[in-house]
Amino acid sequence: MAKARKQKGDGGGAGAGATVLHQKLCLSIDMENQLIYGYTEIKVLLAENDTFALHADNMTIRSILVDGETVEFDYSPHWKNESDQPNWSSISCLKTAADAACSTYTSSLNREATPNLIVSSERSVKSMTEQQLDENSEKHEENSGRLEEHGAKPVQTSYDQILNGCNGSAVEEGIENSAVEEGKEKEKEKEKEKEEENGNEKSKENGNESENEKVKNIKLFHIDYILEKAETGIHFVGNVMHSSSQIRRAHCWFPCVDSSTQRCPFDLEFTVSTDFIAVSNGDLLYQVLSKEDPSKKTYVYKLNTPVSAQWISLVVGPLEVLPDQNDINVSHICLSPALAKLQNTIACFHDAYRCYEDYLAAPFPLGLYKQIFLPSEMTVLPASLGASTCIFSSDILHDEKVIDQIIGTRIKLAYALAKQWFGIYTSAEEPNDEWLLDGLAGFLTELFIKRYLGNNEARYRRFKANCTVCESDVSGATALSSTAASSDLYGTQTVGSYGKVRSLKAVAVLQMLEKQMGPDSFRKILQVIVAPNRASRTLSTKEFRHLANKVGNLERPFLKEFFPRWVESCGCPIMRLGISYSKKRNMIELAVSRGCTAKATPDPDIHTNGDTREGDAGWPGMMSVRVHETDGAYDHPVLPMAGEALQVVEIQCHSRLAAKRVWKKKNTKLDGSDDNIDASTQENRTSVDSPLLWIRVDPEMEYLAEIHFHQPVQMWINQLEKDKDVISQSQAISVLEKLPQLSFAVINALNNFLNDTKAFWRVRIEAAYALAVTSSEATDLAGLLHLVKFYKSRRFDADIGMPRPNDFHDVPEYFVLEAIPHAVALVRSSDKNSPKGAIEFILQLLKYNDNNGNIYSDVYWLSAMVQAIGELEFGQQGMGFLSSLLKRIDRLLQFDNFMPGYNGVLTVSCIRTLARIARRVSSSVCLDRICDLIAPFRDMDKPWKVRIEASRVLIDLELHHKGLDAALLLFLKYVDEEKSLRGWIARILLACFVCFAIF
Repeated sequence: MAKARKQKGDGGGAGAGATVLHQKLCLSIDMENQLIYGYTEIKVLLAENDTFALHADNMTIRSILVDGETVEFDYSPHWKNESDQPNWSSISCLKTAADAACSTYTSSLNREATPNLIVSSERSVKSMTEQQLDENSEKHEENSGRLEEHGAKPVQTSYDQILNGCNGSAVEEGIENSAVEEGKEKEKEKEKEKEEENGNEKSKENGNESENEKVKNIKLFHIDYILEKAETGIHFVGNVMHSSSQIRRAHCWFPCVDSSTQRCPFDLEFTVSTDFIAVSNGDLLYQVLSKEDPSKKTYVYKLNTPVSAQWISLVVGPLEVLPDQNDINVSHICLSPALAKLQNTIACFHDAYRCYEDYLAAPFPLGLYKQIFLPSEMTVLPASLGASTCIFSSDILHDEKVIDQIIGTRIKLAYALAKQWFGIYTSAEEPNDEWLLDGLAGFLTELFIKRYLGNNEARYRRFKANCTVCESDVSGATALSSTAASSDLYGTQTVGSYGKVRSLKAVAVLQMLEKQMGPDSFRKILQVIVAPNRASRTLSTKEFRHLANKVGNLERPFLKEFFPRWVESCGCPIMRLGISYSKKRNMIELAVSRGCTAKATPDPDIHTNGDTREGDAGWPGMMSVRVHETDGAYDHPVLPMAGEALQVVEIQCHSRLAAKRVWKKKNTKLDGSDDNIDASTQENRTSVDSPLLWIRVDPEMEYLAEIHFHQPVQMWINQLEKDKDVISQSQAISVLEKLPQLSFAVINALNNFLNDTKAFWRVRIEAAYALAVTSSEATDLAGLLHLVKFYKSRRFDADIGMPRPNDFHDVPEYFVLEAIPHAVALVRSSDKNSPKGAIEFILQLLKYNDNNGNIYSDVYWLSAMVQAIGELEFGQQGMGFLSSLLKRIDRLLQFDNFMPGYNGVLTVSCIRTLARIARRVSSSVCLDRICDLIAPFRDMDKPWKVRIEASRVLIDLELHHKGLDAALLLFLKYVDEEKSLRGWIARILLACFVCFAIF
């Protein structure tokens, strides 16, 4: 066995120029001892130096064979390399501490990306001592005996038969009948290998020297290893073992070239106890019982599609399998307690599956798709993708009584399925191309949303996503195809907040291309990409650009300008616009100011691929302006995306008002200036003196841009009341709630929209919050009165003036009413405190909530009310209600503890609200009493979300009332107590602690 050595510099990059052609992974899993032992065989086309560099960590390498001969190897585990550790004693302030931590993290990423298992096929075996040879041979034979004890001919069975329990006697009978044939099959395989060698010799004789040289350089590396009590990459939790698809974690449970650019087919064999099921990638070929140990069986999978090692996944445990009942090749898998929720959750999954197959005109390409749902305390990620598999947290499962989780769960399942098409089956050629696959997966997901959740839901989500991108796309890290970001950020730009922004931006960019070329052409491009007969299963930005030209019929000059601006650079255009109407010419004068969300690079010598500047030429394309006039709506594509920073564009109106006799004052100017109606000064006259009703810029979201448009208030009211587009309505509400001076016309318009049951429920909720924000004593708290009146008209019994029992059959109305208490809690009087009426209203709702007879759960309903309490500001008048509110929260906590609700949602809301109240009214509430109330929810028998929230708020209270040192000590105490979660909760607590310490 080779000892860990200092890594040598001749290893080069991942693979050291070698190409992985195929990999086989054979493992035996001992769940009781948390032990994995086995081997992997990697067929490699070596470069000229005959050196193969791999990644491997947290394991013991027993021996390595190359074409059957034992060789030496250099293995230096990353965790043993501590040469780059900083001198922590030299840290003197927060800045130096941050610099040291960043340096340590960067060094760790550098080491992690460097291959640390170097094997040379040319090294002489004689250089090893006789003792090492004997030791490796014995261990290799021992390991081979363990893994080949099931080596009889397998019995072919269907996947459902296997996972639902196979007839053991039948399998054993098949083993007995086929044991003799095993040797014959091996002889046949040897004969085939000889035939291949003979074929190579013939090709050499025919003069194909290059091909012969290529075959000569193909080597088979056999790596025998043991993995004991792994802590990353693969996780043992109770009687379940599962992998995770975190960045560069595949090599933590099997030796591989852990790089996204190395892809190959896989053969997978996993030996487990007969009490367990092993679920992995590709098609399950068969299972076979051990001849010598009937308590063991092996699952054999084959994945023909080349994928990177990151997408290899494994789940072992006492799993329940639920084959999909809608004639699709999908199996849904979970532990027994979650089976009922699983049946309800996946009832509509076939919609997404068939939607994608129909749109792409191709069947699902990776064989049987397997969705595995594990308890959230077991999983490291909310969703861990693998080839033809996805491991989800069971938190997204729900029964038929839960309403709020339905939409989110369907979208998450649909997105994971879309990633199978774009991201795994079709992968990025280079790291710079990952944005494209991520965007295509998001595009497919939004197609599903539009078809099955409604066009309003899809447009609203896209509008909000575009707003998020414009707010966050300010630096080079958000440039989609940036060499600097890919190298300097080590792939971390695809995770966290930056990863979310990049994904949203990628979808927006692709949707812009779809609008330019048309939906049919864009669909053809996607069908070409996933076509089974396509030569390569990788996709590059360059190839996609070529398809946009050839299939999408987009001109080369446009693409030459589009991709550098939207894909290779960061920043979004900012368009500030205002109007002025000329009655004399019946013309709209549109003033335009252009800018960019990205910050200018301060040092011109520093080149960041994504940074943009205000002086850049702008973006390609022509933005449309839609003018709603008295006799119809007219689109005017007159607003260029590029041009001068300030510009005036003229738009001719089509409608004319009937001539009216106007009495002019004696001092009227003769220069005609009185004919111009400026939107900023004569807003009240616009509806009378012009044919304009309202104006919209880029109404179809053809461009990703931050638009600030100014038009008269009455035109915004017209837009809210008359435009049926959800984006238009949302834009109008956003402007009206920010007006410096409010009128009753604005408040009435918002109230009328809130009461309009035909309007989209998400925009109605925005109207409710706008009423809360605009409610002030200047308007006699009209917004608050409208909110309370609306709620009572739907939920109160008019005869007794009390809330009726809950009835959630009308789902859109349920969501709107659920948001009203929170909106009411945001209302403030002139002293910045919550009005007494608002506090009384929320207390009344909480006190008389009655869910008897309602078929749906009210856990989210109550949670919303409790969160509303946390938004209240208690002035002198409101302090009298504080005791009653705290008693109600305490009762809900005890009730949810006695009869746990869905995912601990109610308990989390109660804990969070108690902490907020303690911080706001610390002089009137006993802090120790609040802490004593929350502390029991850190017990290990509580759901993990409840434990995390309890720990978080206790650290928060400690920080704000006793200082940083006390909070740090408490944080370290909690980390020490949460060892069972393998550091996952510790990381969450650390992130929360850092955030609170900063703010």
